[in-house]
Amino acid sequence: PWPPVLFVLAIAAAWALGRGVPLDWPGLDDTGARVVGIGFGIIGVILIASAILTLRRHKTTVMPHGKSSALVTGAPYGYFRNPIYLGEVLILLSLAELTKNIWFVAASAAFALAVTVLQILPEERHLEAVFGESYRDYKRLTRRWI
Repeated sequence: PWPPVLFVLAIAAAWALGRGVPLDWPGLDDTGARVVGIGFGIIGVILIASAILTLRRHKTTVMPHGKSSALVTGAPYGYFRNPIYLGEVLILLSLAELTKNIWFVAASAAFALAVTVLQILPEERHLEAVFGESYRDYKRLTRRWI
């Protein structure tokens, strides 16, 4: 199950780099910036929770290494094909703003790239093999990330 491992690694790496190789925060340190940072975190948590509840309502797996038993295209999946991973990226960006640790920004980009290569692309091949034209139609209508 790559995504949870990658998410934890991204947090650990950003934290360690922030401590060992601190870089100046290029952004503002004001109320507006903190509101944006907190907002990213809240939206990330809402996306993840909504996606998990939607998968459970459709009685299909929440685990990234599990086999899908239903093609879920509603709720957050109607806007993004990968709302859980998008939520995790938003949480990483929120942590960047809240801790003023630029390494969380780099970690969010590295996480997005790694999860795309290691999880999303294989998952898309699986979903296309299982759901065929229905999944191809969904892919045409819904973005992978944003």
